[in-house]
Amino acid sequence: MSIERKGLSGYSGKVNILNTGAAIPAIGLGTFQDPDEQEMSVYTALKLGYRHIDTAHNYGTEQQVGRGIKRSGIPREQIFLTTKLWCNAHHPDDVEPALDASLRDLDTDYVDLYLMHYPCAFKRGDNFLPFDSNGRMITDTTPFIETWKAMEKLLETGKTRAIGVSNFSQIEIDKILNEGNVVPAAHQMELHPYLQQRDFVNWHKLKGIHLIQFSPCGNLNDFYREVSWGKEIAKMARLVDHSTLLETAKRHQKSPIQVALAWGVANGRSVIPKSTIEWQIKQNLEADFELSDEDMDAIASMDKKARFNDPSADFGYKLYVGLEGAAL
Repeated sequence: MSIERKGLSGYSGKVNILNTGAAIPAIGLGTFQDPDEQEMSVYTALKLGYRHIDTAHNYGTEQQVGRGIKRSGIPREQIFLTTKLWCNAHHPDDVEPALDASLRDLDTDYVDLYLMHYPCAFKRGDNFLPFDSNGRMITDTTPFIETWKAMEKLLETGKTRAIGVSNFSQIEIDKILNEGNVVPAAHQMELHPYLQQRDFVNWHKLKGIHLIQFSPCGNLNDFYREVSWGKEIAKMARLVDHSTLLETAKRHQKSPIQVALAWGVANGRSVIPKSTIEWQIKQNLEADFELSDEDMDAIASMDKKARFNDPSADFGYKLYVGLEGAAL
């Protein structure tokens, strides 16, 4: 459900309501990459009116995010803060200590949303990417459902207000729904006009699971062209250079990036674009303008089922089984 102009204090944009009853702003700030610049980007975003900040333990930006929040002077209770459990801490004994470590780095008593970053488990320990001497990931046998059950217990501690998943398939979420006790509040996954996943999106609506779009601007980030597991498809024309977005942007006197973000917001989802540049951060926050039915129909025609994020080969785990754009 999307509500106009009833965001958290200081946020004047659209919000959505999680199945917990909590409000989550439709536009947030992503903090992947550029760790040295994230303290200032979070500070800048909050001063400009953002109230939704997304980070993750393996991004290496939690400390900077925490400092940016403190520097802004915005009360913690006015901010929706998300972080994520990394794959090397999936064992049930490691889940709460991992959240505790994130809370220390963020310098906060709680997060609003704690996500399982991926369904796959890596070797327990401090190494985020424990490859063996042959370059293969050393995996762990902990099934994600056991990790999820450990996350459910976190709700009793008050250290997180909600729990959810990221990068899961429908089959994997179904297992959680069938064997767990808590319906995920949110699923953070790759969504943009090049990867629209309409059937999967509608399935989430039926289950009451809110969607948060990462990479809402598709292959704009060079990361997808440069990473070791990057696919040739990432080299297609950048999403923001597509004629449909350019023409729509011109009609609305907005940028193609703003149109891509507005598409996600119009569909009742949250978007978390990343930027460390003040004018871009400001423009992204101004992306909840109205798109017409004609605009939405035109953007619907852009779907290429192009999935840019798929580290299955490196992770030693087949991700996104049964989903559009997944490798066969």
